[in-house]
Amino acid sequence: MTSFSVFLPSGFAGELAGLDPADAFRRITAVAQAADELGFHAVYVPDHLHPIPPSQAPVFEAWTMITALAAATDRIRLGPLVTSNSYRNPALQAKIASTIDIVSNGRVIFGIGAGWYEPDYLGYGYDFGSAGDRLRRLDEAVQLIRRFWTEESVDFEGRYYRASGGLNQPKGIQQPHIPVLVAGAGEQKTLRTVARWADASNIIDSPKVLRHKYDVLRKHCADVGRPYDDIRRTATTSYILGASDAEARARVPAGAEFAFPGDLASYGLIGTESTIRERIAAFEDAGVHELVVGFEHGLDVEELRRFADLFF
Repeated sequence: MTSFSVFLPSGFAGELAGLDPADAFRRITAVAQAADELGFHAVYVPDHLHPIPPSQAPVFEAWTMITALAAATDRIRLGPLVTSNSYRNPALQAKIASTIDIVSNGRVIFGIGAGWYEPDYLGYGYDFGSAGDRLRRLDEAVQLIRRFWTEESVDFEGRYYRASGGLNQPKGIQQPHIPVLVAGAGEQKTLRTVARWADASNIIDSPKVLRHKYDVLRKHCADVGRPYDDIRRTATTSYILGASDAEARARVPAGAEFAFPGDLASYGLIGTESTIRERIAAFEDAGVHELVVGFEHGLDVEELRRFADLFF
């Protein structure tokens, strides 16, 4: 049975433009609390520093937001989808996450990716580099982060990162460590990093493509001697409920292909109730354990309630 999680707005898509920031955060918190009450598995927030496209619209810092939501909820798991490895030193990132695991009483999911949004890098003075370089950094960073969660003292000398006698207390509540989710679908590097170091994978694509990606992941797992079913398979999708399929598809926002490969309207949770049920089943048949849902009206608690009433 596929579980459902909520992709919360944080301002990255410009969805908070024109809102008072304090009121916007109260509304985001109310959505997270409703998700907690309704039985969603997790709430996730993106980790970006500028809106897309860049503007003066507000964007909340991800880990600060997660900490506040941890204090405002009781049961639901929470984390970034995903934190950019480039924005924080991975050893410090390990400490941030393990502290929040204490604050949340063991509810953190540590989502991480290589980073991709160049305006964030340029605006904050980070080295963008090549995609290959960012992916190699990611693989090394995940190794270092896991060691800060499992070893008393960390000595590490990598190509990109190092630590000498690094200490991290508290290490968090979850055992043997906070679960690591790596996002991305690259078949040569990212999915191999998932097989080697991650507890979960997140890919944004259609069920047909996901089947292929999971076959690739299965082969990487075999290569490194890891049981494929040890990895929780998550996918991100979009939800638009309509009176007809055509009406719902007409509401897919312009530019959706920037985040969702291919024709989102043909595979997302977009259409009538029966169409959405069929698409949930297609994701489940492809091997997805958890669907992370971006709602059409991300600040609308009632939309969450209706989804839960229909599909839980």
